[in-house]
Amino acid sequence: MAPVLAVTAQRGRHETILVLDFGGQYTQLIARKVRECGVYCEIVASDIAPDAVRARGARGLILSGGPDSVYADNAPPFDPRVLALEIPVLGICYGMQLMVHALGGTVRGGGIREYGHATITVKQAGLLLAGLGSSEPVWMSHGDEIVSLPQGFSELAATADASNAAAEDAGRRLFAMAFHPEVAHTARGTEVLRNFLFRICGCDGDWSMASFLQEACDEVRGAVGELGHVLCGVSGGVDSSVAAQVIHRAIGDRLTCLFVDTGLLRKGEAAEVLDRFRRTYRLKVHHCDASGRFLDALRDVEDPERKRRIIGEVFVRVFEEEARRIAGAEKIRFLGQGTLYPDLIESRSVKGPSATIKTHHNVGGLPERMDMQVVEPLRWLFKDEVRRLGAELGLDRELLTRHPFPGPGLAVRILGAVSPERVRVLQEADAIFIEEIRREGLYDTIAQAFAVLLPVRSVGVMGDGRTYENVLALRAVDTADFMTADWSRLPHEFLARVSRRIVNEVRGINRIVYDVSSKPPSTIEWE
Repeated sequence: MAPVLAVTAQRGRHETILVLDFGGQYTQLIARKVRECGVYCEIVASDIAPDAVRARGARGLILSGGPDSVYADNAPPFDPRVLALEIPVLGICYGMQLMVHALGGTVRGGGIREYGHATITVKQAGLLLAGLGSSEPVWMSHGDEIVSLPQGFSELAATADASNAAAEDAGRRLFAMAFHPEVAHTARGTEVLRNFLFRICGCDGDWSMASFLQEACDEVRGAVGELGHVLCGVSGGVDSSVAAQVIHRAIGDRLTCLFVDTGLLRKGEAAEVLDRFRRTYRLKVHHCDASGRFLDALRDVEDPERKRRIIGEVFVRVFEEEARRIAGAEKIRFLGQGTLYPDLIESRSVKGPSATIKTHHNVGGLPERMDMQVVEPLRWLFKDEVRRLGAELGLDRELLTRHPFPGPGLAVRILGAVSPERVRVLQEADAIFIEEIRREGLYDTIAQAFAVLLPVRSVGVMGDGRTYENVLALRAVDTADFMTADWSRLPHEFLARVSRRIVNEVRGINRIVYDVSSKPPSTIEWE
C-alpha cells in the first residue's frame, strides 16, 4: 500500500473533543453536531487508554450510545480509568449506563425500555440542562434501565416511565443522559451539547472551514514540497472536486487530474465533468474513456455485491495503467484522493460492532502497488463539512448541492444484468426525472432522487399494438443525515407528468412505479 501523507491540519492545533465509539448508530452524528458547534471532534476506539487521551490534549470526552447491554459478554471494551482524568465526560444512552455501572450505580438489564419519542421533566437543570424548560421532547433508544445513580450524582430529569433520564456529578465533572441530544427529534439537543462544550469543557469554538482550508493548504505544500507534482483522481462528485481544488489552491499548476469514464455515469455527465474542470476551474485533466472495459466485465452479472467488486477491480486496473503513464511522463510522485472521515472510520474499524449493509471501498483503495505517496486533504472531514469547504473555495452551487451518486454508478441502479442498452434506457429516464424535479423547483427540497431500472417486464398498449417492456421505479427521499430517510410526498400531478414523459420519450419502458419505502426498513438505494 502506498504511504499516506494525510493532511492533519486540525490535529494538535484546535481544542478537541473525543467521542468513544461503542457501536451506536448515531456516533458519527454526535461528532458532526459537535463540529457544527465550532469545536473539533474525533471518533476513537471505545477502549482508548488514559495516556492516549492525555496525549491528544482532549478538552472533554463523550461516551456514545451502543446496541449492547453493559452486562453482555461481547460488550465493547472500555477503560474506566478515563473517568478519573479530571476532564469532563458526557455519557449518552449506553454511555450513561456504562458510566453508572463503572462507578457503582445500578443498571437493570431488561428493565423499562424506552424507544422513540418521549418527554423529560426537568427536576433541576444543573450545568448540563441549563436553559431548558420544565419539560422537553427527546428521543430515547435504550432497553436497560438505570435504577440507582453512583454516589455523588444528582438526578436532573426523568420521564413518565423512568427516573434518571439525566444526571451529573459536577464535582468530578461527570455528566450523563439517557436520551440522544444529537438527533433532530430532541428539539433542544444542540443546546445541551453546547452546555457541555462551552459551559462545562470551556471550549471557545475555534473550528471553522476557513481555518481548516488555510491549514490544509499549508500541509499539502509541506507534504509535496517546493517542486512536487500531484495526480488527483476526479469523478465529478463533490468529494473529489473539493479535494482537487484544495490541492490546486496549495500548489497551483503542479496538480494534474485524471477522470476515468466508466460508462456508468448519468446522461451527459462525462462531458459536464470535463467542461467544469477544464473551462470553469481551469484545471489540467486527463480523460480516459474505459466504458467498454467496464461494461464487458459486467456482462451477465446480476449480484449487486459482485457488481461492486468487479467495478472496483476494473477501476483499480484502469487507474493504475493511466496513472503510471501520466506519472512517468510528468514525473508525478504524489496521488491526491478525496477520502473522507467516515471512510477512515469504517476502514480502520474505529467503531464498535455493526452490521455490513453494503461493501465499502477501501480508504486509499486505488494504488496498491504504485510507487506514489497519497495525499488526502479531506481525510478528517464529514460530507456536510466538505460541502461547506467547497463553498469556502468558491465552487459553483450546482456542484455542491447535487444529489449523492453511488460509486459504482448506474450499475447498482440497474437491477439484474447490466448492458449498454439498459444503461441507455436508465440514463434517458433518469435525466427526464431530474429535469422535471428541477423545473418544478423541488431539487433543493429533496435529499436524493433517482430512477431504478427493474428486472421486470410488463404488458402494455401503445397505439393499437401490444408492448412487453421494462418497468422503471422512481425514488425520492427526504433526510437530514442519510442514516434515516422518508419517501418524498411528491405531487400526484407531477408524478403523472414524469410518467407520461418517460413512457413517451424513452423507448423500452412502458410502466412507471413510485417507491414509498422509508429507511429503515429499506435502504435508500435499491442495491
